[in-house]
Formats: sequence, C-alpha cells, structure tokens
Amino acid sequence: MSDGAPPAPDRAGTARTAGRSAVVVGGGLAGITAALALADAGVRVTLLEGRPRLGGLAFSFQRGELTVDNGQHVYLRCCTAYRWFLDRIEGAALAPLQDRLDVPVVDVAKPEGRRLGRLRRDPLPVPLHLGRSLAAYPHLSLTERAAVGRAALALKGLDLADPTLDTQDFGSWLAAHGQSARAIEALWDLVGVATLNAVAGDASLGLAAMVFKTGLLSDPGAADIGWAHVPLGELHDRLARKALDSAGVRTEVRTRVTSVSLNENGTWSVQVPGELIDTDAVVLAVPQREAHELLPPGALDAPERLLEIGTAPILNVHVVYDRKVLARPFFAALGTPVQWVFDRTHASGLRTGQYLALSQSAAQDEIDTPVAELRERYLPELERLIPGTRAAEVLDFFVTRERTATFAPTPGVGRLRPGARTKAPGLYLAGAWTATGWPATMESAVRSGVSAADAALSALGRPRPRHLFEFEEAA
Repeated sequence: MSDGAPPAPDRAGTARTAGRSAVVVGGGLAGITAALALADAGVRVTLLEGRPRLGGLAFSFQRGELTVDNGQHVYLRCCTAYRWFLDRIEGAALAPLQDRLDVPVVDVAKPEGRRLGRLRRDPLPVPLHLGRSLAAYPHLSLTERAAVGRAALALKGLDLADPTLDTQDFGSWLAAHGQSARAIEALWDLVGVATLNAVAGDASLGLAAMVFKTGLLSDPGAADIGWAHVPLGELHDRLARKALDSAGVRTEVRTRVTSVSLNENGTWSVQVPGELIDTDAVVLAVPQREAHELLPPGALDAPERLLEIGTAPILNVHVVYDRKVLARPFFAALGTPVQWVFDRTHASGLRTGQYLALSQSAAQDEIDTPVAELRERYLPELERLIPGTRAAEVLDFFVTRERTATFAPTPGVGRLRPGARTKAPGLYLAGAWTATGWPATMESAVRSGVSAADAALSALGRPRPRHLFEFEEAA
C-alpha cells in the first residue's frame, strides 16, 4: 500500500520532506498519540486499526437513542499527558476538571442508616490540603483517621525508583502501617480500586505508591477529577480522527495487521489483507498478547513475559430511570457492592428521565454474571443509596463488560512491562501496559505513545515537535 498524496503541511505550515515513514498499528489512545507526534515531526504516518472506530477501550456506541460509553473514564489534574492529548485534539473544553477535588461518599452499612461524607481539598499546601476533610471524614473513627495520616506520611517517603516496591503488595504494607480493614475499605480502596483496578491486597506497592504520591501527595490540585461531558467517541474517535486528518495521517479502520517483518535493507513490511506496506518504522500500539503475536523473532529478550502480564476486568451497569433521581454528577459508595455512580444523562443525549452508570472495577467475581442476576443485585442497592430511585420506574437496564480492561497491577508486574524500544531497529511498543510507571489508565496510554514516538524520531533523525508533551521517557 503506498500513499500517493503530496506532502501535507504540518502544524507549523511547512511541507513534510519525503523519505521517512512510519506505520502505527492500533488506534487506541497510545496509537493515536504516537501517530500525531510522528506526523507533527514531519513523518508520513499510516495508522491501522482493526475495529471500525478509534479510541481503543475508551469508546461509545449507540443503544436506541442513547449514546453509551462502554465504561466511565475519568482523569486527574496530575494526568498531564492526557491533558496534553485533549488539547492536541481540541477537546479539553468537553472534558473539564473540577475546580477542586470533591468526592461525595455515601455509606449505607451503618446501623443508623445512610450517611454522607466528603473527600475534598482546601487551598492549602500538601499535606494540609486534605487535613480538614480527613479530620471530618465520618466513615472512619478518630483513631483510624490519625493512623491514615501517619500512613500517608510514610507513603510520601517511599522512593518510587526502588524496585523492591514492585515485589510487595499494597495491602500488606497498609496493614504493617496500622491501617484497619475499615480504613482500607473506606479510603485506600475507595481510591485505589478505581485507579489500579485491584484491591490493595492484589496491587503492587510500587504502582499504588505512585498513584497516591502523585495524585494526593504531590500538589494540592493533583487529584481534581475530570471526565468527558460528551460521549467518549466524540473525543477519542471524531475529534481524534479530525486531528489525525489535519496532521496528514492516513487512517485505516477495519484493517487488521497479520504480520510485521524486517526487510534486508532495514525497512519494515506490514501485512494487511490484500496489501503489504513498506515503511521505515513501526509502532505496535496494541494489547500485550497481540503485540506478542506480531513481534518478529529476537525483538525482545524474553517475549514470553508479555504473556505473563495478567489482565483485570471492569463491569459497567447502566440504568435509565423515568425521572431525575440524583442531583450530583457522581458519588462513591461504601457498605454496598456499588462502587462509583455517574450521571450520564446529558452526555448520552437522553432528553427525559435520568441515566446512571455504575463503574465496577476489579470485577472478577461478576464479569460473567447474567444481566438478570445483576439487575436483582444492583437495583435494590441503588434504592438504598439514592432515595429518589424508590418511586422511579426503570426504563432500561443493561451491562457492558470489558474482560481485559486493564493489565493486572499485581506485585512483580513491573519487571514484565517492556519499554518503548525493542532490539529490532525501527520497531517500537506502545500501550498502557508498557513501562510508563503508571497503572493502566488513559494517562499511561498517552505517555506510552509519546515514548514510542520519541524513540522512533530519534532513530529517524527527526527533531521532537516543540509542542509535544514533555516528560522523562520511561523506555
């Protein structure tokens, strides 16, 4: 397959010079990022995606008149790479951040009934920014709150570069630092399960420490939450495609790559059904098992390690009511199987009633549960949590399942995650599962795309685009 189009102008308005090309395999956030970064540096880029749309595992689909996200995705103010991505596709205004961290937390397990608490920050330096919120947090005893403060200070003192952190589990570390089972449930797992997709006992201390140090203990505003106020497809498919087109990227969907091979002259050949694409560089921005299948021999010292990176599921429960039942945009829950509830009414295009989405991470025990059983389980729980649902009629109830939503952040996973560079010159890896230092988040995906593009540009002798997101490469 050859691109016979004339050189397209880059963002600065200059024409690209011929002779340098790249193929990016995979149209998720990692692949989109790599393609944009390469194209912005003057490389002729072809992006290949097997699905009929871009966005990877952060996408939307139609269900009648509803536009449904496959799962609720959020980001934090500290997610500087994803924020760069939103700016690059001109979508930042469609996924705004809170003015300040404010998380309502509803507990329905107390004998006295439903109780509301809040986790929010004050405009004070770290760690005082959370001091008042923690001191008034009703879901922990006074003793537990004090112990949480001591553990947070100990966590702040951990060196994220220490490789031994990856060999330990977060739950054992918390217990050793005086955290009760209740404190782990009502605070540490409240945040950790949503960001790591694992409970503390199943999570690498290294990844957990990174999440809490960066999100809660680095900058007062680091944990402010942002989320799309439009369908994810508007951002990760439509606007991303528009940005790719403007950058001159040739984007092919419904195009699955069957092989990648190194030619004798040092170039690469990418096979798709019916065509062979010759190129100078290849970025594999696909899940780890698919990358393993496409890697040529010798590209990694131990390619079987990719197969040792486990996966973790996320379940999303979607409920449409005939009336408005929830006033706030989202809340977290305790004392119930429900984890986080988001109002998706406006974003979905629903004109009457209210549409709520329940995001259930670390859902190994429920990922294959029949819809009827999930309905029997979760509708009564919503009535406990949201009094307004008790008189409302359920107009629709459905479930979306991502069985391999993220890589499993288990102890020891750090040694399995490869960097962007392979041993094969001109072949690079991208994806949230690569060695970004972050758990499997949109932030990690974008960072991986930047790393892969940086490595490729260096090898191709192309300067890094001035506007490209700056960070220390993890490859």
